[in-house]
Amino acid sequence: MLRHLLKTAFNNRMGITLRIKLLILLLSLCLPAMRSQAQGYTVVTGDDGLPIYDDDKIYDGKYDEGVSDQSEENFDKEFENVQIDGEIPWPERMQKALEQLTQSSMLETSQLGMLVYDLTDDRMLFRYNDRQLMRPASVMKVVTAITALDCLGKDYMFRTMLYYTGTIKGDTLNGDLYCVGGFDPAFSTEDMNAFVECIQREGITKINGRFVADVSMKDTKEYGEGWCWDDDNSVLTPLLINKRDEFLETFRSALSKKGITVNGYLSTGTLPAKAVQLCGRYHSIETVLERMMKKSDNLYAEAMLYQVAASNNRRNATAKDAATITRRLINSIGLDGAKYKIADGSGLSLYNYISAELLVQLLRYGYRNKDIYSRLLPSLPIAGEDGTLKSRMKSGYAKGNVEAKTGTVTAVSSLAGYAQVYNGHQLCFAIINNGVLRAGEARAFQDKVCQIICAP
Repeated sequence: MLRHLLKTAFNNRMGITLRIKLLILLLSLCLPAMRSQAQGYTVVTGDDGLPIYDDDKIYDGKYDEGVSDQSEENFDKEFENVQIDGEIPWPERMQKALEQLTQSSMLETSQLGMLVYDLTDDRMLFRYNDRQLMRPASVMKVVTAITALDCLGKDYMFRTMLYYTGTIKGDTLNGDLYCVGGFDPAFSTEDMNAFVECIQREGITKINGRFVADVSMKDTKEYGEGWCWDDDNSVLTPLLINKRDEFLETFRSALSKKGITVNGYLSTGTLPAKAVQLCGRYHSIETVLERMMKKSDNLYAEAMLYQVAASNNRRNATAKDAATITRRLINSIGLDGAKYKIADGSGLSLYNYISAELLVQLLRYGYRNKDIYSRLLPSLPIAGEDGTLKSRMKSGYAKGNVEAKTGTVTAVSSLAGYAQVYNGHQLCFAIINNGVLRAGEARAFQDKVCQIICAP
């Protein structure tokens, strides 16, 4: 979006007044990042140079300006009086400590939904407003992940395919080249080079025909329903290269560097039935899940959502198609899917509304299904060790014993996943804080919950 605005602002055909307004808009979009750098916040980038959304410093889309290590440290002092009484047997002592915790002054001006469940004994241990509908932020990815694993299977592959029409005569393809997108967010330069090598193996040095992108897998919406207009998010398109919407241009450039010319023009279209497959590139659901959950990557989550949406092999799949399948799963686990709002796969949308009860029921379902659990658990951040929990719970009982998905957007902070208790019991839990303008306070609350439920 920023690139588009920048090009528009410097369009010579545009009036000076409108150009100035666009430049002011650009400046307003850049200021949060500039302010975050001044405050000492950093944006961590991956190998592709794009941001990794670290919930400890920024939330999924924008900077969390109300957070600082000092505010989190100060707020944690309120919880010092919450003691775990060793004279009371487990789990009663845990329940008593959690009851004390829910007396926090933070809840005078904010909302909490929480549920803790013992998977080993198959019983509920603690609940607090667990049926209250709340905005989930990135724990929405838990819903997306479990739905995808249930719908697609643990061995599902994301794919991008290359086809041609016409005939190959000598070193010339007299026909069109089709790139069929399957919304694989992991498609990289390495994959693109493999496509080029595939064409080279056919002996082709000249393409007399169109260069066609088939993006009919999903609808034409570039962004999710209920996303903020001033977020700088990736475009949701089935054909991506290094998470960017530059596939055909990059492909043609890569071919040109290897001496392969394309004489036709770039276009979009639907793959003909008689097209011949050249090759394909694949990435496993396991690979996509790891970045989606460990790094809270929003694009990966949306790509996962659209795999679900397109699972019935229909073209132009929509987020609503995925929501229908998600509600079907919710109904199957004993809840009413119609009571929840499923707007996107990442949690960026302002329209998502779910409950702590729903998250725990899905985590229970995932735990009981070995195919889901074998993929879900390794994808979750580990407290004090990696992902978005690397700098949280770095000591105490929770370190290494909590594997959970974080979530943070303005006024929302959440945590949901699994916890290992000293006595060998396996728990699942969900904590959703809404109306908290200082995410550090909510994180301190969540971390204290985790220390309590993991304690001996």
